[in-house]
Amino acid sequence: MRRLLLTLAACAAFAPAAALSAPAVAPKDGEFVVKDFKFRSGETLPELRLHYTTLGEPRRDAQGRVTNAVMVLHGTGGSGKQFLSPQFADKLLVPGGLLDPAKWYVILPDGIGHGKSSKPSDGLRAKFPHYDYDDMVEAQHRLLVEGLKVDRLRLLMGTSMGCMHAFVWGETYPGFAQKLAPFACQPVAIAGRNRMWRKMTMDAIKADPAWNGGDYVEQPKQGLRTATDFLIIAGASALPMQLALSTREATDKALEADFARRIAGLDANDLLYQVDASRNYDPSAGLETIEVPVLWINSADDFINPPELGIAEREVKRLKHGQFVLLPASEKTKGHGSHTWAVLWKDRLAAFLAQ
Repeated sequence: MRRLLLTLAACAAFAPAAALSAPAVAPKDGEFVVKDFKFRSGETLPELRLHYTTLGEPRRDAQGRVTNAVMVLHGTGGSGKQFLSPQFADKLLVPGGLLDPAKWYVILPDGIGHGKSSKPSDGLRAKFPHYDYDDMVEAQHRLLVEGLKVDRLRLLMGTSMGCMHAFVWGETYPGFAQKLAPFACQPVAIAGRNRMWRKMTMDAIKADPAWNGGDYVEQPKQGLRTATDFLIIAGASALPMQLALSTREATDKALEADFARRIAGLDANDLLYQVDASRNYDPSAGLETIEVPVLWINSADDFINPPELGIAEREVKRLKHGQFVLLPASEKTKGHGSHTWAVLWKDRLAAFLAQ
C-alpha cells in the first residue's frame, strides 16, 4: 500500500515535497523585504516579504559580479524548498551533480503568495493585492539585484508556473539569464481546457457559502474539496496510476490518503490567488526577442500541457536558439510532475549546460 500511495503522490502536479533530502551543502534560509511594492493592478503593499533558500556561495569576478548563480523557480502552490526533495536534490544538488553547490550558487525563491513569502493568509485575506506573473517576476528580479546583489544568472530553470515565469523573464529582462530551462508549460495565453479547470477550481471555492467573500471563519471545506480533486486529476499520469492502482479498492484508498495529505493546511484564499495569478499570462508576442539558448521540456502525459495541441512544436520555431524536447509517456514519467523528477531529463540538461 505504501508503494501505491507514493506513486499517486508522485503523479501529482502541485503537491509539496513529501520528504526532504539531505543535500551535501546545507541550505540557508533568507528573507528580503521590498518597501512599497506596486503591483500591476495598481495596488500596493507597504512591505513585500520575499523568502528564499540558497545552497552554495556566490563567486565574484574582479568587478565584483557574481559568476556562478543559478535560480530555480517552483510551480503553483509550491515553494523553493520543494527542490530539496530526493527526486530533484539527489540527482542535481550533490557532489558532482549538475547543480553541485560546491560549484554553483543555487537560489530557490518562494514566489509571491507562496511558501514563506507574503500571501493572503498572513492577514489581509481577500484584501491582499491581486498579483500576477509579471509581479512575481519583478519581485524575483528585485530579490536578486537588490537583495542578493546578483545581476546575472548562468541558468534560470523553472517548473510549471516557474516554467512560465522563465519565458516572462526572457522577455522582460533580456540576457539577465544566460540560459533558460523552462519545464512543463506553454508560452501562450492559458485558454481551452487549461483555463477551464483553473476556473472550475476558483469557482468551487467562491461558490462555497463558507468562503464568505474571503472573510471566512473556518476554511470553506466543500470548495476546497472540489478544488483539491481538480488539482489531483490535473497532475495525474494515467499509465503509472493504472499500473499501481489496478483495483477500485486500491484507487479509492490511495485517493483518500492523498486527499487528506493535500488538504491539510491548505488555505482557500492562498490557493485562489495562486491559480488566478495566471489570468493574463501570455508571452507569445515576444518570443522572438529571447536571444539566449532555451531548453524547453514537456512530457507527453501532461494533462495541463497536452502534446496533441501542437503548441510547442509551433512556438519553438520562433525562439532564436530554442530546442524543444517531448518526453514520451511511460510507466516512469509522472505526468505534469515530470518536471521535478531529474532522472527523466538530467542528461538533456547536462548536454544543454555543456554547450
